[in-house]
Formats: sequence, structure tokens, C-alpha cells
Amino acid sequence: MPGGSWMPAVLPLLLEICGSSLGKIASEAYKGEISGWLSSAGKKNKSVFQEKSWWQMVMALIQESFLLPPLDFSSSQTWKSCHCPACSCWMTSFFPWFGLDIGGTLVKLVYFEPKDITAEEEEEEVENLKSIRKYLTSNVAYGSTGIRDVHLELKDLTLCGRKGNLHFIRFPTHDMPAFIQMGSEKHFSSLHTTLCATGGGAYKFEQDFRTMGDLELCKLDELDCLVKGVLYIDSVGFNGHSECYYFENPTDAERCQKFPFNLENPYPLLLVNIGSGVSILAVYSKDNYKRVTGTSLGGGTFFGLCCLLTGCSTFEEALEMASHGDSTKVDKLVRDIYGGDYERFGLPGWAVASSFGNMMSKEKRESVSKEDLAKATLITITNNIGSIARMCALNENINRVVFVGNFLRINTISMRLLAYALDYWSKGQLKALFLEHEGYFGAVGALLGLLDSA
Repeated sequence: MPGGSWMPAVLPLLLEICGSSLGKIASEAYKGEISGWLSSAGKKNKSVFQEKSWWQMVMALIQESFLLPPLDFSSSQTWKSCHCPACSCWMTSFFPWFGLDIGGTLVKLVYFEPKDITAEEEEEEVENLKSIRKYLTSNVAYGSTGIRDVHLELKDLTLCGRKGNLHFIRFPTHDMPAFIQMGSEKHFSSLHTTLCATGGGAYKFEQDFRTMGDLELCKLDELDCLVKGVLYIDSVGFNGHSECYYFENPTDAERCQKFPFNLENPYPLLLVNIGSGVSILAVYSKDNYKRVTGTSLGGGTFFGLCCLLTGCSTFEEALEMASHGDSTKVDKLVRDIYGGDYERFGLPGWAVASSFGNMMSKEKRESVSKEDLAKATLITITNNIGSIARMCALNENINRVVFVGNFLRINTISMRLLAYALDYWSKGQLKALFLEHEGYFGAVGALLGLLDSA
């Protein structure tokens, strides 16, 4: 429990939340002390849950003493929907709001930039907070590898009663030490002592955050964060547009079109998360989902093999090569074996019979280009993911398959191939769906975890 003059400051604050006009008058008189106490409370080495437990304990005493109606604390909406100065002050004391997803290849970060800061809040705002906000929102690149995906920014979002913009930032995981160092130089720990993070890197870099950044990581389950992030972003939409979409005529470059898809009633759905590896989840409701299976052959496999086979150095370079390649020079097709279709089992001649099967021939190895190898690698990985997703969908009796993850970033080749393959091999029973924010859902889920706890 806070020491010093906590009761005269907190009592009117609690009375105000309970609806007492006397409390509102007293709260105004003690505004400075209340604000200072809440700010310092947020920086102590205690969990937010502990602080809220104390808060609830005192609230119960106040309610009992003044015969006030009880507040329902079973739902975080009690705090999120309240716009009174007390709750606003409490939530503001936890700015800045971040969510981190530290993956095997990329770190994804989401940052909520408040746009409804009052003149009074701005006057009381510490320099470190202003500096961090300015740095993140005035740049689109950070160092040589950090990128803010401006085209994905969500504008005029209302989160916990505050209006603002949600920014999406990514950088390679191998640059995490530099990120922690930057946070230390900007004195981030003076504002927060804990960051909400998910992904395997939340465990791998936990000690680095503690020793280099003076920060504790609140580690959240990555699949919980993924599902929560997907459902939340789809519910708020993409600046007035649909977050979810699908392709018509995906293999026809001239006729291929992208159409919005309404996920208003999303359940059940199969969620295929393609990052360095792949996880496949069956989602039956917001609280009922399971990991069905996965595969180690994912985006990391594609990029790693391309680095070996072509000498490329970035994911973007690998995809650019693939866009100019011809995989049929590398793969052995059904028609290469049968001279045409294998009609008895419905296998068309253009289907891949053996990925990289032509590379057994020295003559064919010498005739292929790096672009051909990159394209064949992309087709191999994508076909494998599509095949596993199809089997999972059939086993779970689910006909909507949602593909997410940073493997799909700027990767229209794979998206169109997945759309076509699921439709073709299921005879139109399965639909491949995609989301605009691709690989950021885990980070969004971590941000929501922070706000739920606060």
C-alpha cells in the first residue's frame, strides 16, 4: 500500500469513480497528488495485477462505508469503458502502450500513439515519453533495418477510452540487442518497468532486457496472442475497409482480383500462421481453439534455402528473384513422367510430381538460373503448407482457412498459389482467406494483454 498521504488523495478518487459529487470536488483539489501517485505506482516493481488487487480492496472498503453500489471488476471493460478523470489518469500513467512479438526471424512491434492528449496532460508529460513518441512517429525507418509499415497504420482507433493511431514496426531479430540498447538510451525504464511480449524471443532475450534495458518482460503465450490479435483487428477493420480478403481467378494474371470477405461470424476457422515455421490452429470461438499441427518448413526454410542456392541476402531479394523464375525447369511434373495427365487419379499434367526432381540431371542443373531455383523453392514450401492446411481443414470439418504471417508479406505468388490450390484440390469446398496485417497479430495480442492487465 502506498505510504505518505495516500488516503486524502485516493479517497476522493475512489468516491469519484463511485459517482459521489463530493468526491468530484475533492478529486479536483487533490488532482496533482493523485496524478503523481498514480504515475509513481505504475513505475514500481510490482505487477499491475497486484496494484489492481490493492485498488479493488480499498474500493470495497469505500463502497461498504458509504453504502455505494458495487462495481463489477470481473470484466476489464469496467476500466476500459470509463472516461472519468480518475480512470483516464490511471491508464495514462501506463503510456507508452507497446506490444512485442519476438519471432525467430523478425521482431514485430505495435505502438499506440494517443491523439487526444489534453493540454493539461501534455504539460505534465515527461520528456522521455515525448521523445519516444516523436522518434517512433516521425520516422519510417530506424537504423538500417527497422521499418514502420506506414500503409498498415490504423487511424482514429479507440483503445481503452483513448483515441489514437496504431503503428506497425518490424526489424530483424538479430538486431534485438540494438533495440534494447536504444530503449536504454531513451530511458524507457523510467516510464515502464515491464513490457508485454510474446514469441520465442520473449524467453531468449529475457535476460538481455533485464540487464541491458532494466526491464522485465511479461511473457504471453504466442498462440493466445495470435488469436486475440486476429479477432481484434478484424473487428475494428482497416480504416473503413475490410481486413479480410480473398482472390478470384488467382492464377490468371489479367483476371485475378482481390475481394473483401466479411468475417463477422468467423467460427469455425482454420488459422495458418506462416512465420519461420508454421503453426496451424482450429478456432471454434474466441476462447476455444487448439493447435492442430505444424511444420518446420516455413518462411525461414524458403529464405534459408534461397540464401544457399542463389546467394541472396534479403527476403525481398529472394522474392524478387522468384518472381522472374520458372519452377518447371527445376521441378519434375506429372507430365514429365506420364507424358500428360494421370487421369485415373485426377492428377493434371501441370501438377508437381517431384519438387527439384529435374536437378538430378547434370544437364538440367547447368541450364537453370538462380531465379528458377528461387521460384522452385517458393513453390515447394507453399505447396507443402497448402497440402497440410487442406488435410487439417478436412479433418476438423472447417471450410474457411485463414493464412497469416510475415511469409506472406509482399508475397502475392504464394497467396495466389494457396488460393488456387485449396479451391482446386477441394473441388471448391475450401476457401483461402488472407488478412492485411499479415504478421502483426501476435504483437497486437501482446498489446491487448498489456491493456487487459492495466
